Amino acid sequence: MIEVQHLSKRFELTRQQRKELSTTEKFAVAVEDVSFTCHPGRIFSLLGPNGAGKTTILRMIATIYKPTSGSIYVNGINVEEQPNEARKTIGFLTGSTGMYGRLTPNELIKYFADLYGMENSAFEARKKYLFDLLQIHDFANKRISKLSTGMKQRVSICRTMIHNPDVVIFDEPTSGLDVISADSIIQLIRDCKAQGKTVIFSSHIMSEVELLCDDLAIIAKGKLIFNDTFESFRAQMTTTNITEEFIAKVQNATV
Repeated sequence: MIEVQHLSKRFELTRQQRKELSTTEKFAVAVEDVSFTCHPGRIFSLLGPNGAGKTTILRMIATIYKPTSGSIYVNGINVEEQPNEARKTIGFLTGSTGMYGRLTPNELIKYFADLYGMENSAFEARKKYLFDLLQIHDFANKRISKLSTGMKQRVSICRTMIHNPDVVIFDEPTSGLDVISADSIIQLIRDCKAQGKTVIFSSHIMSEVELLCDDLAIIAKGKLIFNDTFESFRAQMTTTNITEEFIAKVQNATV
């Protein structure tokens, strides 16, 4: 479970940034008083336009950023007070995470399994499941620097999931992937739900949201403007499809 309570984050602006933004403010507010709960066995989608604060929220949940105020609990663990304990139960995927280009997928995945202290038998079984699902076997011994963008994304997802985390955070998980690879990720997310994991993901692809989402939060300019089940979102629609409804809610909130 993920519990986000009155979460806020602001970043200090440099003199150059203040000049570029034509502001005298010393801080920029990225997230303001956001609260929501993600439940096990359900898929929670976090939506918002570019710059709304989605990635900032996900990075705070993953212990990469510290909140300015508010709190985050992952499986009952306060992520700010016990970040190392929280990380053991979290898998976090973001498109901006780099990988060691000189290593092969086999070497990289083993390295991260060792960091998590996985026993060899558990590692081999888990690796086979992920390599089969993500179709990594054919390039498992090639250097990562020689792989395509889609191949690298599949390896990154495998690295995220190798320790079988209870809580999985996907930030644009199908970005840059071909249709076949993207379908593998959709299946992985479904498997996570079936296994009772807590899943939170962000996406700009509304068809993925419609396919996967159980619960939905929308943020605009750092503020929460919708937080309910996806069924409730659909029941409240005043437009013809979810894309138009999403746009309408964001525009109404930012007028």
